[in-house]
Amino acid sequence: MSDAVFKLNIGMTYDLRDDYLLEGFTHEETAEFDLPETIEAIEEVILACGYRACRIGNIKALTRRLAAGESWDLVFNIAEGLTGFGREAQVPALLEAYGIPYTFSDPLGQALTLHKGMAKHVIHDLGIPTPAFTVIKSEEDIASVTLPFPVFAKPVAEGTGKGITAMSKINTRAELNLVCKNLLDTFLQPVLLETYLPGREFTVGIVGTGKEAKALGTLEVILLPQAEKNAYSYENKENYDKLVRYVLVDDEEARQAMEIALAAWRSLDLKDAGRVDLRSDAHGLPNFMEVNSLAGLNPVRSDLPILCNMLGITYHELISSIIESALRRTKIGKK
Repeated sequence: MSDAVFKLNIGMTYDLRDDYLLEGFTHEETAEFDLPETIEAIEEVILACGYRACRIGNIKALTRRLAAGESWDLVFNIAEGLTGFGREAQVPALLEAYGIPYTFSDPLGQALTLHKGMAKHVIHDLGIPTPAFTVIKSEEDIASVTLPFPVFAKPVAEGTGKGITAMSKINTRAELNLVCKNLLDTFLQPVLLETYLPGREFTVGIVGTGKEAKALGTLEVILLPQAEKNAYSYENKENYDKLVRYVLVDDEEARQAMEIALAAWRSLDLKDAGRVDLRSDAHGLPNFMEVNSLAGLNPVRSDLPILCNMLGITYHELISSIIESALRRTKIGKK
């Protein structure tokens, strides 16, 4: 097939989990990084859409290739980055410096949503329901916590359930000291502490940007009896097939979750596709917990593709809709 047949040359940026494991990082440290089958699946869709696909890799590989003069019409970016609150913003920022369009949110959106505390400040100020919270930056901050028990603790800027265990639900001052100190020492970042909500747990898939964004549906996350208690933890996510049941729900509470999720997505000016996680309070009101503006796209294991599959949306349709959304909002779609 000649190059003339292809409409666009689409680069692919990503962090491959195997690369970091070979460097000595642990499975939990690399939990957010991608498996080879994810890259292969996305590449297959790009090719099936009639585009060229060019695997680039992580930010270091991208930097080398940009410096060598390479360019692409669009970059399908799922690179998570390794360190810092701006790690998910690094590739978008670099691509913007070179004037290359890319999928998913811009550096501002990626950095803001990675830091769950900052994102919750914005969400709270906009009047979107979210549990009361505080950010623990050091051991000295623990003594000043005034939130009533139980509370829930997690690292302020991690995903895939990293740092979340059954102990994340805290009932006493002694537990608060123990868990917060452990998280501060282990993850070398602040701890997000928020009021524990006892209700149902939802994740809502979003596709699109701005007024074109729409909530696809609501998935309820139900922990099975053998699962780690109290939370959709790292352990439960890693072994979801044995410990978790996902249920597509469309009752009043689930529809309210969709409305809140879409309001949060649009308010944070996020782009193309992602996932909003919510949990209901004692009165059945869904509350914003966090948003994943760079949601996992493994066709089998990731929550967004799982939700789409239950809705009858194929993986091809999901990935192609992400590309189409990016094209519509960039200079490519405006030509």
